[in-house]
Amino acid sequence: MSTTMSVIRVYRYGGPEELKLEQQPRPEPQEGEVLLRVQAAGVNPLEWKIRQGLAKDFMPVTFPYTPGDDVAGIIEGLGPGVTSFEVGQAVLGRGNGTYAEYITAPAEAFVLKPAALSFAEAASIPVGVTTAWRGLFDEGELEAGQRVLIQGAAGGVGLFAVQLAKWKGAYVIGTASTANLEFVRSLGADEVVDYTTTPVESVVKDVDLVLEGVGERTMRSSLATLKPGGKLSSLAALPPLEQAQARGIQAKMIAAHPSRSILQAAVQLIEEWRLKVSVGKTFPLAEARQAHEYSQRGHGRGRVVLLV
Repeated sequence: MSTTMSVIRVYRYGGPEELKLEQQPRPEPQEGEVLLRVQAAGVNPLEWKIRQGLAKDFMPVTFPYTPGDDVAGIIEGLGPGVTSFEVGQAVLGRGNGTYAEYITAPAEAFVLKPAALSFAEAASIPVGVTTAWRGLFDEGELEAGQRVLIQGAAGGVGLFAVQLAKWKGAYVIGTASTANLEFVRSLGADEVVDYTTTPVESVVKDVDLVLEGVGERTMRSSLATLKPGGKLSSLAALPPLEQAQARGIQAKMIAAHPSRSILQAAVQLIEEWRLKVSVGKTFPLAEARQAHEYSQRGHGRGRVVLLV
């Protein structure tokens, strides 16, 4: 086994050109950790926002750093005290600095990968499904029969949110670009609004919950669709709390804290064919810059994934 590895490093805030491919010593697992040979790493929009410095007020970084959170791979080593996994098992989960050939992370950050999923599919799941679950259920308290609007329904969070909300028994309305309307319908959405041609607030009213996955430019329309007393779960920007309060709306910014229990629940739904996984465009690790450039353009379908 090589003692070095390829890894992406960022030394200062800036554009995609700040993503540098380098060689670094391979890490060693400590107490309670596993060594993971990374097969695929998800690219989340938050990662290019952090790289640009757009999130430094609430998510500062120490340079140099390696981006990445979503990951799928093969366990190659066990730290002291790890009994929940064996070397050679394929897993998915969340790590720190996953744009690399190897990472170490706490064993409890991972669950076994469903055999039917590719590593790219597995790496597209953790942040997306955890964020959707928290926004809909933990914070949104979504119940069967309620109406939910999912802004950005074709994206890495939105595609899981549509399916989870339908699984819960909600009436689901999604927004998507023209190219993704049929895709969102195929996920089970009851209605799909083409945001490139139709202001969503002109056709959607009195929803109980909005999962706001786009950001500031759609926040006002999201608020306008909610009934008084409704809830707004914002994933991409701080919601306008004063405006929300004036209308009796509970607005919260959702942070996708890792949750093994949510991952396990999602994996079970996937294995029962109740939850579909859809990967967006894939890039090799050496093309992390191009992956970020593509992600920044928006309007994508599914999670962008780096193949390691």
